[in-house]
Amino acid sequence: MDKWLLSPPGAFIVMIVFVALLSYLFSKLSFHGKKRTEGSEESYACGEDDYDHMAQPNYSQFFPFAFFFTIAHVATLILTSVPVETLKIMVMALIYISAVIVGLVILLER
Repeated sequence: MDKWLLSPPGAFIVMIVFVALLSYLFSKLSFHGKKRTEGSEESYACGEDDYDHMAQPNYSQFFPFAFFFTIAHVATLILTSVPVETLKIMVMALIYISAVIVGLVILLER
């Protein structure tokens, strides 16, 4: 009888009911205005109604750094998890690290 609570569907149903109950209770406690004001249904844009002069971020410097970070950390993860029991595995790890270094040099040259 109690085992259905430990199954994933049972736990999911219990959590959905719990979240729905909390949502209902907190909706009763939340502040509701007496009348709708102008703009209350619009999204908040820092008080700016003119969208032509809004900042357009440039990610051209971010992506090379993100790729460098990802490649370096994946290479570190792979190399730290390689067992060094045989020479064949060590050679493969050195080939891998040399390919990673070549890839990073190509990335940083641009």
